[in-house]
Order: sequence, then structure tokens, then C-alpha cells
Amino acid sequence: MKKISAQKLSGKMVMDLDGGEIGILHNVVVDVATGLLSELVVKPAAELDTSGFKEGDAYIFIPFQAVKAMKDVIIVDREEV
Repeated sequence: MKKISAQKLSGKMVMDLDGGEIGILHNVVVDVATGLLSELVVKPAAELDTSGFKEGDAYIFIPFQAVKAMKDVIIVDREEV
């Protein structure tokens, strides 16, 4: 995956492989030991069933290894969540 700034990612739509809306990217979590992204912090879509996600406050957390593509939207594999 090519480099992209976290600032440019904020506010992007997060979708699953089937085109279902998951939510809007709010922030990212970085592993300070490695400097690598570890999780996406997503404001879930109103209709999303969040029971399969790690939750905190009004957000869900998606492990970065579930990310399959980033461009105009962020695509994640829900089976890896």
C-alpha cells in the first residue's frame, strides 16, 4: 500500500467488501513501538449492527489488517474484524 497522510484519511467512508456502509473514519490508532497503524476508529453508520465490532464510546475499532483498499473510500473485510 502506498503512503497517505492520516489527515487525508479522516472523514472517508468505510465500506465492506460487499459495498455495505460501515461508517466514517474518525481517527487511527498507531502502535508506538512499531509506528504502524493498528486500528481504524470509525463513527458507525446509524443502521449498522455493531455487535461484531470492538466498541468504545460512540465508535467502533477495526483492526488495520482488515483494510483491503484505500482511495476514495476505505474497504475492509468484515470477516477479519
